[in-house]
Amino acid sequence: MHLLFDLDGTLTNSQWGITACIRHAFQQLGQPLPGTALTEWIGPPLQESFTTALGCPKRAAEAVGLYRDRFATVGLYENEVYAGIPEMLGELQRSPHVAWVCTSKPRVFAQKIVEHFQLAPMFAGVYGSELNGDRADKADLIAHLLAQEQIPTTAAIMIGDRHHDIHGAKQNGLRAIGVTWGFGSATELTEAGADRLCHTPKALGDALRSLHNN
Repeated sequence: MHLLFDLDGTLTNSQWGITACIRHAFQQLGQPLPGTALTEWIGPPLQESFTTALGCPKRAAEAVGLYRDRFATVGLYENEVYAGIPEMLGELQRSPHVAWVCTSKPRVFAQKIVEHFQLAPMFAGVYGSELNGDRADKADLIAHLLAQEQIPTTAAIMIGDRHHDIHGAKQNGLRAIGVTWGFGSATELTEAGADRLCHTPKALGDALRSLHNN
C-alpha cells in the first residue's frame, strides 16, 4: 500500500514557524492580524487564506511573497518532528508499505524540511505545490502524485490532520486516515469523511490493519 503523508500537523509541528511568518507578512503590509486563530491557516493554501483576510488577490500575492521571504531562511526550521513519528516511519520501512510526502506546502520547502529532520530516507519521494501556486489544491496534488508514480487509487491511502487532506483523498477515490495530534479536530476529520481516526503515531499500524480488514 502507498501511504501519502501530509507534512504540517501530521509529521511535524510547524505552528511556531508558520504563525511567525504570517505575522511578519501582515506587519510588513501594515495590516492588522486576522480575527481567526492563526493555527487555522496551517493546511489550506496560503494564497486562499491571505485573499480571504485581505480581500484582494493582488495584495494576497504580495503577502505570500513576504511570508516566503521569512519562511525560506528562518521559518521552515522553527519546526519539530512529532514524538513517535521517526519510530512509526521506521516500522513502515520494515513493512510492504511505501511512504510518500504529499503536502500543499511548496515542494522546495518541504524537501528541505524532510532532509533537515533526517526523514528523507524514510520516503520514496516528496510531492508538494509549486511556488507559482500549481497543485496547491490537495486534490490536484494527490492526482498528480498518483499519475506520476502510476499508483492505482485502490493502492493508496491519504494520511493527514485537516479536512483538506480528507476531501482531497475522497475527490480522487482514496481512503483516508485522519490524525488528531495535528491542527484539525476529530469532528472536522470525521465530518470530512475520514475512514479512520488515529490518535497517536504508534496507533497508525492498527488503523491501517483496520482499513485492510474492512
